[in-house]
Amino acid sequence: MAKGTQTPIVTRKHLARVERERRQNRIIVISAIVVGVLVLGLIALPWIQISLIQPRQPVAMVGEEAVTTHQFQAYARYLRFQLIQQYNQYQSFAQMFGTTDEETQSYLSQYWTQINYQLEPTTLGQSVLDQVINFSLVKQYAADNNIVISEEEIDRAVEEFFGYYPVGTPTTAPTREVFPTSTLSSLQQTLVPPTATYTPTATEVITETVEITPTATLAPTATFTPTATQAPTATASGPTPTSVPQPTATEYTLDAYQDNYKNYIDYLKGEVGISADDLRWIIEMRLYQDKIYELVTADIPESQDQVWARHILVADEETALAVLTRLNNGEDFAALAQELSTDTTTNTTGGDLGWFGKGVKDQIFEAVAFTLEIGGLSEPVQTTAGWEIIQVLGHEVRQLTNDELEQAKSIAFQTWLDEQRVLRNVEVFDIWSERVPLVPTMPPFGS
Repeated sequence: MAKGTQTPIVTRKHLARVERERRQNRIIVISAIVVGVLVLGLIALPWIQISLIQPRQPVAMVGEEAVTTHQFQAYARYLRFQLIQQYNQYQSFAQMFGTTDEETQSYLSQYWTQINYQLEPTTLGQSVLDQVINFSLVKQYAADNNIVISEEEIDRAVEEFFGYYPVGTPTTAPTREVFPTSTLSSLQQTLVPPTATYTPTATEVITETVEITPTATLAPTATFTPTATQAPTATASGPTPTSVPQPTATEYTLDAYQDNYKNYIDYLKGEVGISADDLRWIIEMRLYQDKIYELVTADIPESQDQVWARHILVADEETALAVLTRLNNGEDFAALAQELSTDTTTNTTGGDLGWFGKGVKDQIFEAVAFTLEIGGLSEPVQTTAGWEIIQVLGHEVRQLTNDELEQAKSIAFQTWLDEQRVLRNVEVFDIWSERVPLVPTMPPFGS
């Protein structure tokens, strides 16, 4: 050993101090890590809650299947987008023909107010909640009956959404024609004055297509064509417009479709807040709904037992008895309806309600109307509307018009949905009212 070199003496006390310092350092490091994690957790907690936890929380349970907040919000945003687009397109249409006249401005203002009402959170949220619950009911029923919408069907629907038909545009479906029914009998002719303007609807020949979209389902197209305003060139006395040749449309290529699709999805992501998967889900649900709608309503008869009736509606029984007395004394029904009926929708036409089947009017009203003889007068009948005197002008089995058939199908489908809600034990959670999205926003009126 070299001179001057001294081996340090390591004592127990020294070792203990070193170990204590090591433990203290370890505790400090661990504490710092824990604090850092907690700080990051607190910072990230809102993001985790909004982005990961909340979207998976159910706003409703349909049997064992959850309707998630994400589904609810995605459909709500898309519906907001569609409603706003409708308004913008209608406004553009109105501006195309000028909006300086007061009538057009007033109608546009009313339309703007209507759209805003539909966008109101409670109104929109309830509508969306009902629809996504219906989606779940329909899809579960489809699964129970081995009905599947394939990815190819969704792809085709997406292509049609953008007006792209790689195998050619679909041909128009055959029309459903409604044939004339019986003409007025001699008894009916005595009841209806020659000046009457009412024409039984079943004598109309309708040439609409059979393809009917269920009223409960929004069409997946984002295009809106206003129908309330006629083009200013249409005049009752003007000459028949001649057909103007239109230029041949440019071929819609796959590349053009893909560009349109990408641009649309980018817009939905950035401005609406929904993804391509969300759009496919919406389209898929609508395809399921359309398919089950057709299945459920396939057996709806195209003819129906109907009555043609008119009525006089008054506020109380005493007035109704007085009306009945005047009718029994030979006064004209139509004239009394114009004079006394409080039903403002029919009093100007002599109380004429037209032809209708069961399930359309008040139950008590229908029970009386369907038992009356043609030309007979009812006693005063108390319904939900008030006190009524009813006279039946016709009673027969009639072929339904396309509108009547569609109404019957819609009623049947809604009844089926109500039954499914009971069978599948639908439970709604109040949190939906707090999660109605407020974007995209409606532009100010006139902008």
